[in-house]
Amino acid sequence: MAIKPAYVKKTGNLLLERYPDAFTTDFEQNKESVAKLTNVESKGVRNRIAGYVTRKKAAQVPA
Repeated sequence: MAIKPAYVKKTGNLLLERYPDAFTTDFEQNKESVAKLTNVESKGVRNRIAGYVTRKKAAQVPA
């Protein structure tokens, strides 16, 4: 099954919008948060969403 990048981005942005404090720059913690906050059953999709959210959060942190 192919994972559509638009689905990952849309879901990731929606999660960041609704639950901004649930995510950090730590991928492992974000995986758990995605699992709790969504009904995504696929490990691959969950990891892609968590990775997208992690990159977005890392980009927001001032260097």
